[in-house]
Amino acid sequence: MTLLRGVFDPEPGPGRIALALAFGLTVHLVFAAGVLAMVLAMYFGMSESLGTVPWPSAAGVNALLILQFPIAHSFFLTGPGMKILAYLVRGPHGGTLGTTTYAIIASLQLFILFAFWTPSGIIWWQAEGWALYVITTLYAMSWLLLLKASWDAGAEVQAGALGWMSLMKNAKPRFPDMPTTGLFRIIRQPIYVAFAFTLWTVPVWTPDQLALAMVFTAYCLLAPKLKERRFEKRYGDRFRDYRKDVPYVLPDLKRITTNVEHSPK
Repeated sequence: MTLLRGVFDPEPGPGRIALALAFGLTVHLVFAAGVLAMVLAMYFGMSESLGTVPWPSAAGVNALLILQFPIAHSFFLTGPGMKILAYLVRGPHGGTLGTTTYAIIASLQLFILFAFWTPSGIIWWQAEGWALYVITTLYAMSWLLLLKASWDAGAEVQAGALGWMSLMKNAKPRFPDMPTTGLFRIIRQPIYVAFAFTLWTVPVWTPDQLALAMVFTAYCLLAPKLKERRFEKRYGDRFRDYRKDVPYVLPDLKRITTNVEHSPK
């Protein structure tokens, strides 16, 4: 809410405001395009995309498209990667816009991956009738779960709004506190788990979708380890205590049942 108030009542500075609005418009348009491309491409099992690379060369190009996202996505969260993000925007505001620049790059990566994938043309299985309705419902619920997890983690960071909105206020970006509420009370990595669900609840199965699901599921299991190292360094004992109490990706059903039984009526 503080960020939103800053957008409608920004600190004076026409050049700074214009830069912030330009980055805000860019990040949200590119973010929407990337998510839409991802939702549609996976719904059809990666069988409907714009890539036209001839086979077998397409296999190598598709492999590069898959790998470029997790590699760059993880790199830009490291110390050197964050410095590069700050340098990408000339002038004094590169650091403030770092999170927005990161979101723009990540969204472009997703759009390129899903829009320019070259389909194999092989369809193993396609849901029909009642199975189509059930699986489509599960697919939609997986995306809603991802939306909820992203909200719990801090929507302003996940959507790239923190940087440009902070620049509107002419203030240093203030990151949300360590997430421990909502879905983060059940597992430590709900965003990655929800994303993994979207990979496996599609109504069309192809070799393309299987390759994507296997690589990205491995990423969803391994990448949070790096994230948790950063959290441990930043939050210290507070994160270590949280890590002891809350499981990594698989919910502790006994713990959840106990919490429900002892919750206020």
